[in-house]
Amino acid sequence: MNSLRGLFVTGTDTDVGKTYVSSIILRELIDAGHTVGVSKPACSGAVMEAGGTRWPDLDQLAEAAGLSSVDRICQQKFKAPLAPPVAARLEGQQPNLSAMQENLLAWKSRADIVVVEGVGGLLCPLTNQDSVADFAAWTGFPLLIVARLGLGTINHTLLTIEAAKLRNLTIAGIILNDADGLADTPAGMTNFAELANRIDLLVLGIVSQGGQSVSLRDQETPARIDWSELAGPRRNEATPPD
Repeated sequence: MNSLRGLFVTGTDTDVGKTYVSSIILRELIDAGHTVGVSKPACSGAVMEAGGTRWPDLDQLAEAAGLSSVDRICQQKFKAPLAPPVAARLEGQQPNLSAMQENLLAWKSRADIVVVEGVGGLLCPLTNQDSVADFAAWTGFPLLIVARLGLGTINHTLLTIEAAKLRNLTIAGIILNDADGLADTPAGMTNFAELANRIDLLVLGIVSQGGQSVSLRDQETPARIDWSELAGPRRNEATPPD
């Protein structure tokens, strides 16, 4: 394999459903016959149990990808539910950008397509110097922006799109996720059309609350989105940043 292909799943905020949507994409790619990889540059927010420490987001991604361990997904794991550099400082550590990059590149000979899930929103700090947007630019993968269905999502989504375009990031499309059961509210019923009328990008679909697939556009039928077609190759693979 000469280059990695993938999608970079980012969000308009934290807790908008990036992991949930990433898991749907992984399962649908596998069902379509692809060998998938999954990478998360950093993960903060652990659950402390008698048997040890675990990170629920990583567990969910591993299950969707059919992995027995989360080790291939993420090397930079921190306990506090804070931006990675802040959570790392509480543990006397610093996020390691090289480790994040190497974790993704390790999939090069193992997967047809890699789904990369970001941390928080697009401009969330990832290291002391870098943001999620910087890491997305390094991957060169198209962005899939996950937005929360409901009041406020138009502003959050437009701001995320503007930040991505300022950095010359390619955007594959927008997914609206009904994480809070707001589909029948005025905002939930109008978000799709309002966004579609204001941007020159595809609003790909809506994930219903508890749904296992993405509803194609504003229809009720299960999605037939070709995630492989949306995925792109890494750009500038020969010259990774410092």
